[in-house]
Amino acid sequence: MSGHALVIGEALIDAVHRADGSVQRHPGGSPANVAIGLARLGRDAELLTWLGKDDDGALVVDHLEGSGVALCEGSQDAPATSVATATLDASGAAAYDFALEWALSADAVTRPEPLVVHTGSIAAVLQPGADAVLTLMASSRETSTVTYDPNSRPSLMGEPATARAAVERAVRLADVVKVSDEDIEWLAPGEGVDRVAQAWLALGPAIVVVTRGGEGATAWTPEGRVDVRAPKVTVADTVGAGDSFMGGLIDGLWGAGVLGAPQRQALRSLDLDTVSAVLERCARIAAITVSRAGANPPTLAELDA
Repeated sequence: MSGHALVIGEALIDAVHRADGSVQRHPGGSPANVAIGLARLGRDAELLTWLGKDDDGALVVDHLEGSGVALCEGSQDAPATSVATATLDASGAAAYDFALEWALSADAVTRPEPLVVHTGSIAAVLQPGADAVLTLMASSRETSTVTYDPNSRPSLMGEPATARAAVERAVRLADVVKVSDEDIEWLAPGEGVDRVAQAWLALGPAIVVVTRGGEGATAWTPEGRVDVRAPKVTVADTVGAGDSFMGGLIDGLWGAGVLGAPQRQALRSLDLDTVSAVLERCARIAAITVSRAGANPPTLAELDA
């Protein structure tokens, strides 16, 4: 299946503070990581984002272009490039703090009719850009599959109830939703991860996938439920693990031939064996990512090695 992916959302600088006291600065941002993951798997991916024409912005652009991601016109109209600080504990788990602004340029230009449009994290929640993102999600449904990952950032998204209302607006517009169990537990405390995921499926998506870290992942579709285990690996850190899983999910559904608006019913009726195979591959992609430092998803050659 030919075509291209449009990813909408933040690209920024991650300043990573490790438990040993060392600090590293490198490009990041959840949607940017998804775009890179797709490009490294051989997919044609473009990113619509909000960068400054500064040293940090140049670092991000070089990183994106180095992995084969095209940057949409208007993506460098921000007054400054945003920075996220990730503090890693002894286990490698990350806690985040952000200094950023999110918007979309009025002069943004994207290629027409992408096969799939993905967004998530800050982009679909933080104003003033979030309303424009939701408008793009809605209009994209005419031609494209729409995918979404809430990838919650509590320090930026306010109270869980407020954030949940914004997240569920995006869920209603999505064909595929990927969410971590930790995100659901923050957004809907005490309601139960499985119950919330099934409720989200009822809002309209064809597939809702919950990732459970080292425990694997679960998918719900109109055809039923699928559970897969995560490969056992030595974890360097978890930065970018969910993003690489999301890129793998889009890539796997792409390979299954069920992306694009004309395939919406085929996506809804996808057999569970295919869903399981896609998730198992996603879990392998995420396992490779967590086995090395930073948001560094595998190439297709590494995955197939």
